[in-house]
Amino acid sequence: MGEDAARDTNGNLLADGDSVTLIKDLKVKGSGGVTLKRGTLVKNIRLTGDPDEIEANVEKVRGLVLRTEFVRKA
Repeated sequence: MGEDAARDTNGNLLADGDSVTLIKDLKVKGSGGVTLKRGTLVKNIRLTGDPDEIEANVEKVRGLVLRTEFVRKA
């Protein structure tokens, strides 16, 4: 994997299907004011081509792209 492997804020390797927890409240742009709270569990993530971003489906937001700096492996 090497340099372009997706890692969480603690440096743990992330893989497709992992669950992660948010470490910060995040306002979701373009969602009509949805804010994801710190501690929210996000299940079944998908890796993108960018090691700094993952895709996930959360609550009412589908196809959400999250920065790996704001998540920790659950």
